[in-house]
Amino acid sequence: MPIPVRLRVNHTPREYSVEPRVLLVHYLRDSCGLTGTHVGCETGICGACTVLVDGKAVKSCTMFAVQADGSDVTTIEGLATNGHLHAVQQAFWECHGLQCGYCTPGMIMASVHLIATGAASSRDAIANGLRGNLCRCTGYSHIIDAVQQAAANPVTGGAGGRQADQREVARG
Repeated sequence: MPIPVRLRVNHTPREYSVEPRVLLVHYLRDSCGLTGTHVGCETGICGACTVLVDGKAVKSCTMFAVQADGSDVTTIEGLATNGHLHAVQQAFWECHGLQCGYCTPGMIMASVHLIATGAASSRDAIANGLRGNLCRCTGYSHIIDAVQQAAANPVTGGAGGRQADQREVARG
């Protein structure tokens, strides 16, 4: 029996009735049409599905949509402001913190959380904070560079960041 799930996703109220077993990642992708959150392992190992739920980094494949009812959810599509990349998105672009891009949305969302909580104080702290997000392409060095740059210059994004088109914003 479908249950109504009310969320505020990227500052927009959303309400869809879903089966109780629907994962948050599928609610975001299938009900909300926000496909920037990637489905990777569906076991919580890879981190490709990381989003912010009430400001906390959550692997959305490990949470049922009904568990998030009433929460504020931010996905990769919700980071850019007025068409300008978020500071972390901008730093990933400038520091070449991506290759194939599959892990990038989850990496960026986890990085936003690290910076917001002050847990991006050193390369070791960033590497430790991102250990739940796997990248099979980059070797992590450029990702850590990007997080360090964004942590040092948190206002680079927003109004000051590079103009982004919607495809870039959605990709991360």
